[in-house]
Amino acid sequence: MTALAHAYWILRHEQRLLICCADPQAPFPLLPPSTADAASAPPLAVGEWQGRPCYAAELKIFPEHPDLQPLPLRALFAQSGPEAFALAGRAVQLLDWQAQHRFCGRCGTPTVAQSDEFAMRCPVCGLFAYPRLSPAIMVLVRDGERLLLARSPHFKPGIYSALAGFVEPGETLEQCAMREVREEVGIEIANLRYFASQPWPFPNSLMLAFFADYAGGVINPAPGEIEAADWFAPDRLPLLPEPISISRRLIDAALAGA
Repeated sequence: MTALAHAYWILRHEQRLLICCADPQAPFPLLPPSTADAASAPPLAVGEWQGRPCYAAELKIFPEHPDLQPLPLRALFAQSGPEAFALAGRAVQLLDWQAQHRFCGRCGTPTVAQSDEFAMRCPVCGLFAYPRLSPAIMVLVRDGERLLLARSPHFKPGIYSALAGFVEPGETLEQCAMREVREEVGIEIANLRYFASQPWPFPNSLMLAFFADYAGGVINPAPGEIEAADWFAPDRLPLLPEPISISRRLIDAALAGA
C-alpha cells in the first residue's frame, strides 16, 4: 500500500466522480490508503497526475469528506481542462471494464486481474478479457465552403454536428466513412482526409475524424437516426457541439481553412 499513500485518486460513486471542490485546477484528491477499503474492487493504477501515481476506484458508499463533491465526467472538461478530463476518462473506462468482466464470458468462472497488463483472465479456460475499445469515424463533408451538418434525435435542442458512426467487423475506416454517410444522409463522398483522433469515454469509443468532399447525391436523412441535415455556409451556422468534442475541433478547423 506504499504507493497508495502518495497517490491521487479518481473516485466514482453512482456514475459521478468525486472531485475536490476547493481548487478546480486540482480536481483529484490526495487521500489515505484506507480509501481503498471502501472500494468495490481493487484500485486500478491509471497513470500519473502532477508527478504522482493516480489510482481509480469505485466506491460502494459516498464518503463523508467535506472537500469532495459529485460531478459528471463531461462537466470536468469545463471545470479542470482537457488533461484532467482525459485522465478521468481513462479511469472511467477502466472501472467499467473491471466491473463488467468479473466473470468469464465463456464459462462463467470468476476472473483474476493480471498484474502486468489490463486484462482479466479466467483461471479455468484461460480466456482473457481486455478493456473494450469501440472505433468510430466522424466525417465532415464539404462542398466548397459549405459544410454538411446534421442532428441526431438525442442531441441537445438546436445542436448540429458532423456525421459519425461505429466501424463494423471486417470494415476499413474508409469503407465505414462512405457507408455511414450514405446510410445517414444518402450522399456520396470522395477525397477522404484524416484530421485527428480522440478517446471518447461515453462509454468506450475512439473517435477518428475525417474531412471529405461531396461527390454527388441529394440529402435524405435516415429516419430514426438523423432528425435533420443540411448544407450550411460559414456565416450561417447552427448551434455547434461544445469544445470538449472532436466534432467541434473538426468544424473549427474547416472554418479556419484546414
